[in-house]
Amino acid sequence: MNVDRVELKREEEEKKTAQSGVSKNIYFFIIAIAALIATNVYFYIKFKSSGEKLYTVTLQRENLQTDIDRIEAELDNASNQGIVFTDDLEVTESEARMVISNLRQDLSNNNISESDLKNVRNEVLGLKDRVSQFRDEVVGLRVKTELLAQENSILQSELDENERQIATLRERQSAMTTKMSKASSVKVSNVTINGISTKRDGSNTTNTRAKRVDQLQIAFTIADNPIAEIGKKDIFVRIINPSGNLIANSDDLFYVHGEKLQYTFKEAISFTNNGEEYQFFWSDEDSGFKKGAYTVLLYADNAIMGRASVVLK
Repeated sequence: MNVDRVELKREEEEKKTAQSGVSKNIYFFIIAIAALIATNVYFYIKFKSSGEKLYTVTLQRENLQTDIDRIEAELDNASNQGIVFTDDLEVTESEARMVISNLRQDLSNNNISESDLKNVRNEVLGLKDRVSQFRDEVVGLRVKTELLAQENSILQSELDENERQIATLRERQSAMTTKMSKASSVKVSNVTINGISTKRDGSNTTNTRAKRVDQLQIAFTIADNPIAEIGKKDIFVRIINPSGNLIANSDDLFYVHGEKLQYTFKEAISFTNNGEEYQFFWSDEDSGFKKGAYTVLLYADNAIMGRASVVLK
């Protein structure tokens, strides 16, 4: 009886010991599982936080890059206005493009921090204001340039019109001057050419025999001309021999309406516009006179006065 009690007591104690060991194992596993869950929760939260942070940074970078693209497009549009920039505008554009390049370089860094992104964001805002101001100044300059171009066009039109009027007036003046010059040129009312023989006593007689003629007498009167200039005038004489050749030296030149002509000889007269008669004498000292017609042409005031001929036998 006592043995059974002892055995029963021993079995109860072993049972209690076994239950106590099971309880300890259960507690250990519970603690281990709790620790594992806590670790997983920690890493999950940390990973989630890190992922959300990475997503946020990436999103901010993309947004900032988009803003920079828009600002650069605005800068390009303002720069392509087809006008000449001032030195200040050129410096502003150059500085803005340098800032854009630096910002793009900063955003290309995959390890950029939120603090760095904040600085970039502030710089982007400042850049946006600078480019907007640059655009406004370019628009103002373009408007001024267009107004100046319009004014210059109007002034050029007025200048062209004035030049046309001046050219017209010059043409009229030139035509009037030509008319006045022609109108004021003196003309002979009559001219005669005679062959002259000189006698031993020094007296002169007219003669038509070529071998007897010592010189030609050129007698003429000038018609009255109220607008002709009174005073000294050079009379240029051109003599053409019976062979049709002009008798002249190559260096003896004068002008008639801008054309250069040779003359045989010239004489100066005093013109009073009173119908005076003038006479010149000329002898052919080189070859003497030949049979045939001698033609004499008289010029004054850059125009022909008259002409006449004589035939020597």
